Amino acid sequence: MTSPRACWAAPGPSSSAGSCPTALNLAVFLLAVAPSLRGFGPLERLHGASGLGTGLTLLTGALLLGLVANACQNALYRLLEGYLLWPARAFEARCRRSRRSRAFLADRLTVLRLERREAEQGVLRTGDAEELAGLLADPRLARAAARDRRRTAVQRGLLRERFARFPIADDQIAPTRLGNAIRRFEEYGWDRYRLDTQLLWNELAGCVPDQIRRQSELARASVDFFVALLAGHVAVALTAALALAGGSRPDRLALVSTLVVLTLLVPVWYRSAVTATDEWAAAVRAMVNTGRKPLAASLGLALPQTLAAERDMWTMVSRLSRIPYHERAAALDRYRAEPTTDPA
Repeated sequence: MTSPRACWAAPGPSSSAGSCPTALNLAVFLLAVAPSLRGFGPLERLHGASGLGTGLTLLTGALLLGLVANACQNALYRLLEGYLLWPARAFEARCRRSRRSRAFLADRLTVLRLERREAEQGVLRTGDAEELAGLLADPRLARAAARDRRRTAVQRGLLRERFARFPIADDQIAPTRLGNAIRRFEEYGWDRYRLDTQLLWNELAGCVPDQIRRQSELARASVDFFVALLAGHVAVALTAALALAGGSRPDRLALVSTLVVLTLLVPVWYRSAVTATDEWAAAVRAMVNTGRKPLAASLGLALPQTLAAERDMWTMVSRLSRIPYHERAAALDRYRAEPTTDPA
């Protein structure tokens, strides 16, 4: 499987996904921060412009900043996922923390599953009973299990959703929640079929039905919206802090209120982006499941009858696309489709 990438190589987001958050952040800046920066030349000219001129300037600014935000989106995703500008020690420490969180959630779900089986069957098998006793011997896990027993079925389902936002393989764990939420569907095709969907994304996207591809684009646009909103809030909050520290006539109440509110909203938008990846993951899963057969046909291959043979075929296809040709690639010949003759 290819190395972790910061941003899924899907088609770019719609313009509204970048322009709408940019317009919102620009409005907050002009209403709350700009009045304290009246000594700044461009803002002075904007303050003296007519209503129509101001509106056109704001519209142009929102569109241009939206384009800039879209151009910087890959770098922003890399930063939020933990692949860019993270010191090696911090990266490893956060990955270890993510692995511990994933393992703890897995243990909590195992306790719930074994206790439900015990309630249904009356007596657990010896191995299951020993496993349950060993898990509950951990005081921290026992306290969490006591809370989980009081949860409703819906709340327990939310626990499973949190666990599902982690990659399956430990070596694919990322240092941040957003990184793990995206990495889980980046590894889906490889884990199930040995299909490297990151390497063959363009080929796969060109083979699936338009409706499924559109679902993937819309799902990603939702994540893009929250990521762009978060980044804009950080930028406006930093500008408010600079204006508060160095402005000649700062409106302290407006600047402090803006700084506090935006700082509190940043983690809200981050969590919203993580949650929005659920729909993105479902769309990518649908693309992989339904697109394998047309992808194989487009590559001149016939999908094997057994899953083991299919995994072997996609392994060789991925290797052929990733590394220079070697004569061992001829092993792929046994999966090539029979040539068809043109009736004409």
